[in-house]
Amino acid sequence: MEKSGLYIHIPFCKSKCPYCDFYSVKYNEEEAEKYADELIETMGNFSGSFDTVYFGGGTPSILESRLIGKILKNAKEHFDIDKNAEITIECNPSKNLEKDFCDYASFGINRVSLGMQSARNEERFALGRSAGQSEVAKAVNDAKAAGITNISLDVMIGTPKQTLDTLDDTFDFIGKMDVTHISAYMLKIEEGTRFYTMKDRLALPDEDTVCEMYLKTIESLKKLGFNQYEISNFSKPSFESRHNTKYWKLVPYLGLGKSAHSFWGGKRFYYDTDFKLQSEGEVDLDEEKIMLGLRLNCGVDKRLIKGDYSRFVKMGLMKEIGNNIALTPNGMLVSNVIISELL
Repeated sequence: MEKSGLYIHIPFCKSKCPYCDFYSVKYNEEEAEKYADELIETMGNFSGSFDTVYFGGGTPSILESRLIGKILKNAKEHFDIDKNAEITIECNPSKNLEKDFCDYASFGINRVSLGMQSARNEERFALGRSAGQSEVAKAVNDAKAAGITNISLDVMIGTPKQTLDTLDDTFDFIGKMDVTHISAYMLKIEEGTRFYTMKDRLALPDEDTVCEMYLKTIESLKKLGFNQYEISNFSKPSFESRHNTKYWKLVPYLGLGKSAHSFWGGKRFYYDTDFKLQSEGEVDLDEEKIMLGLRLNCGVDKRLIKGDYSRFVKMGLMKEIGNNIALTPNGMLVSNVIISELL
């Protein structure tokens, strides 16, 4: 039986990115210390066996490395965490992480996810990111020097000032950096963000161009040796995110921290921003298997699908893979529409 995943949310950021609608708060050293203690205290409410740990945010790397070590040490003492666990931390390359990476490696962290977004400085700055390409390259090299070679870079598609041609610079940079994983997300302008208030003034590519960008991303990353295994995720062979794959395969995971969500004991629940548990109710497993499974390139068992998917196959939006049915790259662009019709 596959072990569960442990997610630990660190909500602190130096400043709020204009496109971000995730829960975050401005970093304060005293509050961070208090938050780490609260996280450790909540561990006492649960027990379990895990083979992945994921520090997400927010910006986990904004914490002093000793606090990350303290949280992870207590997690290892309280839970059964596999000795070969994949342990990931999200990092912002705007900080000099050279010493932090050495500390992380000593704690047992073996995977790093860096918020790059773009290799072009003007595109990064338009997204409110303060680090340029040189800082991203330094972070990648510093992680490798510390012995952490499983490195993921985030890429955003359809951002201000981005074109089909400028995307090539990002792919060229990825090729030079020799990383193992890419997460590529299409920008969504979410209500409540600074970009939402500016949406009529943003110089964004049109919808058709964004679709072309997505398809170009799939092909360009394939040429660089990255296999697409999920709508937004690409990896070198054997370097898929073991933790995130649990979400899409409905493997139980426990989320600790403010706004952290869990699928645990057959139920979904989360911690609100006051650190109180809130229920999300019962889970319709068959429906969720379809919704989440169709995000994966391998698709889902055809027998789960009650609706008629044959027309989507004829349209080139879905394909049959043995006993499974999966979305094609063009189908992934309209996945929400297809999934809603098949449920």
